[in-house]
Amino acid sequence: MKNIYVGNLDVTTTENELRELFRAYGAVASVTMVQDRDTGTPRGFAFVEMSEDAEADAAIKSIHGMNFGGRPLAVNEARPKLADRTDDATEQRKQTREPLGTRKHRDHRY
Repeated sequence: MKNIYVGNLDVTTTENELRELFRAYGAVASVTMVQDRDTGTPRGFAFVEMSEDAEADAAIKSIHGMNFGGRPLAVNEARPKLADRTDDATEQRKQTREPLGTRKHRDHRY
């Protein structure tokens, strides 16, 4: 099973159109169109899962750069989502700070 990123999609592209495009290269397990969580409008990219790795590689090579809906598609193997870096930065900041009670800015002249 290989997960494929498809970018630069026209917002009017449907799941069925994308499924048909990839079906020419092999069995499509799923198509996920990414939408804005607030407005529900498409964000212009999707993920396609294909069951056979060889078929997925052939689809990536053939479809990358193809004009679809008036736009050249960006197609490659999806990378795993990185962990949220703000949590890591926050944890690192907490470890390097001095405790609240010992900070100089807490001392007032009143």
